[in-house]
Amino acid sequence: MDAPEQPQIYLITPPEIDLDSFSDRLARVLDGAEIACIRLALSSSDEDHVARAADACREVAHSRDIALVISDHLLLAQRLGLDGVHLTDAARSVRAARKELGPDAIVGCHCGVSRHDGMTAGEAGADYIAFGPVAERALGDGSVAGQDLFQWWSEMIEVPVVAEGGLTEELVRALAPHTDFFGIGDEIWTAEDPLTKLTALCHAMG
Repeated sequence: MDAPEQPQIYLITPPEIDLDSFSDRLARVLDGAEIACIRLALSSSDEDHVARAADACREVAHSRDIALVISDHLLLAQRLGLDGVHLTDAARSVRAARKELGPDAIVGCHCGVSRHDGMTAGEAGADYIAFGPVAERALGDGSVAGQDLFQWWSEMIEVPVVAEGGLTEELVRALAPHTDFFGIGDEIWTAEDPLTKLTALCHAMG
């Protein structure tokens, strides 16, 4: 993913999705907002379920010319014709994923709050680096990717950066000058109307 002039939305699926209804919910969001990329980020380890979810999401995404990547499943990304992978082990798998998927695939990497991991992943060939969470979460370890990390990254490093994890309108407003993408998932899917919630977050970008 190339760095845009102003932040774009990188949509993250919920960890669990209802295959019967999620395609329609996803389509409504994609038709109502400008989305740069979608990440299939399921908590399930059932390969058949993940594959069926990927097929459903790919159909919705690709019919609208939007890229779909999957968290960590290199083999499924290849087998199901997805656009790449989002790695969650900091920088450890980037080089292998790039070699396996080739130069045209999207290879992204979540690096928590670590500048060092981010730089290592970028040097290994990652297309983007994700930092987060940007706000404390009940189940987290208390570490937060602060505004200073994104400010430093945007000034010093050319690899596009994603801010994700606990985004609010206030945080979106503060981080908009320093990030290329906002990774938005639970922030909208837990709302009754995901598109309305996403629209409010988009307005906060200014």
